[in-house]
Amino acid sequence: MDKPLLRALAGRPVTPAPIWLMRQAGRYSPEYRKVRARTVDFMTLCFTPELAAEITLQPVRRYAMDAAILFSDILTVPHALGREVRFEEGRGPRLEPLRNLKDLSRVDPSAVVARLGPVYETLQRVKAELAGGPTALIGFAGAPWTVASYMIEGGSSRDFAAAKALAYGSPVEFQSLIDILVEATAAHLIAQVEAGAEALQIFDSWAGVWPEADSRRWCLLPTAAIIRRVKAAHPLVPVILFPRGVGAMYEAFARESGADALSLDTTVPLAWARAHLQAHVPVQGNLDPLALLAGGEAMETRVRAILDAFGDAPFVFNLGHGVVPATPLEHVARLVALVRGA
Repeated sequence: MDKPLLRALAGRPVTPAPIWLMRQAGRYSPEYRKVRARTVDFMTLCFTPELAAEITLQPVRRYAMDAAILFSDILTVPHALGREVRFEEGRGPRLEPLRNLKDLSRVDPSAVVARLGPVYETLQRVKAELAGGPTALIGFAGAPWTVASYMIEGGSSRDFAAAKALAYGSPVEFQSLIDILVEATAAHLIAQVEAGAEALQIFDSWAGVWPEADSRRWCLLPTAAIIRRVKAAHPLVPVILFPRGVGAMYEAFARESGADALSLDTTVPLAWARAHLQAHVPVQGNLDPLALLAGGEAMETRVRAILDAFGDAPFVFNLGHGVVPATPLEHVARLVALVRGA
């Protein structure tokens, strides 16, 4: 079937624009909370294919989204690399901090695909449920820098002091970690395609913390290396790249990453993106998740502005980051209706 999302990612204008949302399956949904209550922790949920597949499909059933994105987490890769990963209520992800070359020697990228079998089973289950329909299936992974930052910091960070200090002070050692993550992430994405993913998204959520030269070295070049490996194995599968917060560097990512589309964060100006990015690649985005939370005229005005800016060229409607947990269900339903012209 000629699916709207895949047409847009192939560079063809689609009317109405296809829509899916980052974190469209998550804590704002009562269906999700009901399934989540059946597991002892978040990582167990990610590695239970029956439940992860059900969560992946929930927003497709409720809103008829144009894509189902795999329910999983970018930190499944460090977990598969042998690092301790857990999620603490109210604190988010916590990892065993990786701080030196001795720790790095314990990382085995060849083990990733073998250890992530349940993730691929989830994709297979979702693919079977979507068979014959118009909804595309998206797989994903975190970009090397973003994943490395969690591995080094031991969790989320405001200033990325430990990770940036290692990169600045021991660039050879840091490059070794990035290289391992390139290899592991490419293998993970290729395995997702082989399990049924029809498109991929790479999340570089913390790309915006670097100056230009370092952004190129630690974000652009590694993601480009991953995309080359994926394309060598599956040249027709589109890859969306989300280098959040990189500002004017978005143009370099459009020209040099090899991505088929760029996902735009909330801060990217619409007219600038139309002139400098959409001329090179399809774009995806970029409604502020807090505008979705607010709803009403604030949301509707911004939705119309985004559609006016991007809608007559290859474009996928999305948010500039993920759905926040307090978002009312009716706001999501109204957003979908607006994008589809209702």
